[in-house]
Amino acid sequence: MVLSRFWLTIIIVSVVYILGLLATGNTYSIDYVVNGKKDDARVINEVYPAQLTGAIRDSLTLAADKRYIARGRTAKEDTTYLLEKGVVKITNGKQATDGILPTCKSAIFDLLLPLIAYLSFFCGILQLLIDSGASEKLAKLLSPVFVKVFPEVPARHPAISYMTLNFAANFLGLDSAATPFGLKAMESLQEINPDKERASNAQIMFLCLHAAGLTLIPTSIIGYRAAQNAQNPADVMLPCIITSFIGTLAALIIVGIRQRINFKSGVLLLSLGAIGGVLTGLMFYITRLGIAEKNHFTNNISNVILLVIILAILVYAFLKEKVFAAEGKNVFSSFVDGVSSGLKTGITIFPYILGMLVAISLFRNSGVFEIISGGIAKVFLLMGVDRGVVDALPVAILRPFSSSGSRGFMIDAMQTYGVDSMAGRLSSVFQCSAETTFYVIAVYFGSVKVKNTRYTLSTMLLVDLICVIAAIVVCSMFF
Repeated sequence: MVLSRFWLTIIIVSVVYILGLLATGNTYSIDYVVNGKKDDARVINEVYPAQLTGAIRDSLTLAADKRYIARGRTAKEDTTYLLEKGVVKITNGKQATDGILPTCKSAIFDLLLPLIAYLSFFCGILQLLIDSGASEKLAKLLSPVFVKVFPEVPARHPAISYMTLNFAANFLGLDSAATPFGLKAMESLQEINPDKERASNAQIMFLCLHAAGLTLIPTSIIGYRAAQNAQNPADVMLPCIITSFIGTLAALIIVGIRQRINFKSGVLLLSLGAIGGVLTGLMFYITRLGIAEKNHFTNNISNVILLVIILAILVYAFLKEKVFAAEGKNVFSSFVDGVSSGLKTGITIFPYILGMLVAISLFRNSGVFEIISGGIAKVFLLMGVDRGVVDALPVAILRPFSSSGSRGFMIDAMQTYGVDSMAGRLSSVFQCSAETTFYVIAVYFGSVKVKNTRYTLSTMLLVDLICVIAAIVVCSMFF
């Protein structure tokens, strides 16, 4: 219900604001909202050459490409005049994101098709895990811990295996694998959900922990920083790890209190201590590496572990061929069954993805987001917050709505303020330590057709806020 009302609100407010701008003459055209593409030049007027000043008109006439650029204080403020077929098109600034129609198209070709491919492959691998009996063994091994955090999930339930793989993929920064594992976990948890339209406690806990996204290797962030020629692309690793760990603990505690989980359990405390010990040991090891060795380690460790997981499942399935034969299957046919299941899941979640992406497109292109983020930034400046922190805030504000949008702001912050500036580094940590909350809720609950998400959204947004505060504090300490 909360997500539905939020979705309606941002669409209605955005459309009303856009139409208001057109009615009051504050915008020349709203075609960009429907048909425009990300980073296209925004048309602010079209005039005849005679309406221009003599200097601009002469410059356009003499230019070989019939283009004149009036330089602003920054590149974003440049105004371009382009003479075409006797009319001068005046543009200023760039479009924030794709319009409605390009968003619908890209949702299929750039998002849905790759997502279905990832889902299909990893669901095929997961089917081998199920049919070989490995999922039961893994669940049995981990049940003592999971039954403390997910008391409603029976010991040795297959959902435990799927959640473990999802957390592991997030931990290693493997988004393409994390989503299929997570969707399979939600489907498995839905099987034991007594009210199919209402989120269960286990589903809420899982999704909040997933969204907190405990990360060890922020591979993509390091890659973006390396592309911007950072002096040490991996220097944000420790802040990312610490911030995501704080977010994960916050999610566990907030949801745990709501669900009355016993935190005094020795098994639970020992498990958290073990995770903290592993993180500390890895951080200690990574900090002793040189820049080249650190980049090599971070670029390879995640993919190596993923390949080892796939290899282990395949080898175990090969050794258990008799188990497959007893069910009238073989290893490959089992894999194909899983692929088919992943394909169906991808088609099921597409409407939820499309609805959320269109809403975000309107929200960004309307200018409402910039008004809100600009207002928040002014408040922080009045409070005496460091300018570097304020310059990175758009990434934190947009991250719950759009991963690609916040990524664009992150890259822009690196290019504008410097990749090794406070804004550049903090925006990287913001991008790494938070999740696209609205997208995740729509996709994961949409995949199992849960309508009442209860307190999931409010909890995830609170965890996002905690991650933002933690990122600011940690980066202030490190940089």
